Amino acid sequence: MRKARKIVLILGITALLCSFKAFNAEQDWITWANHALSESVDPLAEARVKKWEIMLTADHFMRLRKTYQQGKQEYYSFNMQRFAEMDYVPGAVNDTLRFHTRADDIIYQTYNDPKGDIDSMATMLVMPVRKLSAGRLDSLKQALEVLKGKNL
Repeated sequence: MRKARKIVLILGITALLCSFKAFNAEQDWITWANHALSESVDPLAEARVKKWEIMLTADHFMRLRKTYQQGKQEYYSFNMQRFAEMDYVPGAVNDTLRFHTRADDIIYQTYNDPKGDIDSMATMLVMPVRKLSAGRLDSLKQALEVLKGKNL
């Protein structure tokens, strides 16, 4: 009986340590993706935008908020499980990252828009970025693919 308890205790501790390690690895991917995204965004690409906020959350949502000089805000959000692919498009003036989802899975909303607020869905989010090295681009794609496969 004692031997069985000891085995169960050892298995329980092992499972706990493995789940803790997996959580840390997942958090490392989130941290890396946030770092890469925030350093890559080109805040000067849109002259009227005064603030960019890009974040990948612990519950696997990509969120982007742009605040314009006149107070208008644009908000984009999608769950990483709906993520399909990311394209890097070099341009003459600005480079862009394009995030594609499987269907109309990107929430798009505007606030304080003089033309009226919008609440709709999209399949692509376009973000202006600075030149990205091949290594940074590949590691960002890898992080997004890993987080896409995680089930909450």
